[in-house]
Amino acid sequence: MLRVKIQNDERGLLFKDGNYMKCLQPGKYFYNPFVKYSVVKADVNQPFDGAGKNINLFLEDEELGKELTILDVQDYEIAIHFEDGKLVDVLTAGKYAFWNVLKKHEFIMVDKRNPEIDPKIDLSVYSHPLMFEHVTHFHVLSHEQGILYFDNVVQKILEPGIYSFWRSPIQVTVQKIDLRQQQIDMTGQEMMTADKVSMRLNFVCHYRITDPLKVMQIKSFEEQIYIALQLILREYVGIMKLDDLLLKKQEVGQYVLQKLQEKNNEYGVEFIFAGVKDVILPGDMKEILNTVLIAEKQAQANVITRREETASTRSLLNTAKLMEENQTLYRLKELEFLEKICEKIGNISLTGENNLLEQLNQLVARNTNHK
Repeated sequence: MLRVKIQNDERGLLFKDGNYMKCLQPGKYFYNPFVKYSVVKADVNQPFDGAGKNINLFLEDEELGKELTILDVQDYEIAIHFEDGKLVDVLTAGKYAFWNVLKKHEFIMVDKRNPEIDPKIDLSVYSHPLMFEHVTHFHVLSHEQGILYFDNVVQKILEPGIYSFWRSPIQVTVQKIDLRQQQIDMTGQEMMTADKVSMRLNFVCHYRITDPLKVMQIKSFEEQIYIALQLILREYVGIMKLDDLLLKKQEVGQYVLQKLQEKNNEYGVEFIFAGVKDVILPGDMKEILNTVLIAEKQAQANVITRREETASTRSLLNTAKLMEENQTLYRLKELEFLEKICEKIGNISLTGENNLLEQLNQLVARNTNHK
């Protein structure tokens, strides 16, 4: 006689001549040994495996069906499996059965044909280590915006944050755009002024992106901005003479910036600053300008010298008028003159009726004639 004992955490699958008959509940069972009965014990804590047979063979048993949770996952789906509210597995395409006797089984079905994750799904679910191979993440930094593409088709703009998508047949990509202030340097740009002077300019321009979608519609974005800057600069420098350019470098930057700002919407950017860094002249032009500069400075020095000489002469004239009108002042001037002579000469003897200055003048004159 065949004796079988089924425990509380077990179920028995009864077969007769290899064919499934029914599910045995916990208890003791006895079967005729002359009939080919067999019993396969199943642990209700483990997934139902059908004793290695196709699950569909057991689905007609209504009593068994009450104790099983059946799940059919399609090729385009995954099922997130929870036991008693805890994530335990991620199921791919296939048919599954679980005993619902001692545990409660729940599932979140995900259609991979839609890469976007349902916002109702808690972050802790798709951030779980078991989900790593099924989820892809993109980080958009605080100074960036992201452009989301599904199969190379623009979907929307992503603000700073972390974004997660299901790994699916649809290709998901995020192109990140830097929104910080950026700089274009134009170095050694050869240009010619209105007076046919060839020179080179170093120019700088600051801008920041405001509309990433427009930027992405422009091929070689920075190169096109560079060319626009170059054309505007050539246009303005071409109508200026060299002297004006050297004197009004700041105005060049203001003009270029104004023209660039007219293209803000066209390029999807905001132009912030433009200015001339350096004006580089050929060697011969430098020599000419240096010569002109030296001549200008020399002329200024001559003007200052003449101005000082004129002031000195005027001062002497004023002094002479005062001395002529004031004998006391005249006498003081004689004494001052005599003091200066005495600093150079040991002794002087003067006789005669002339005044002191006249005698000194005569003495100096005789000395000069004698030499």
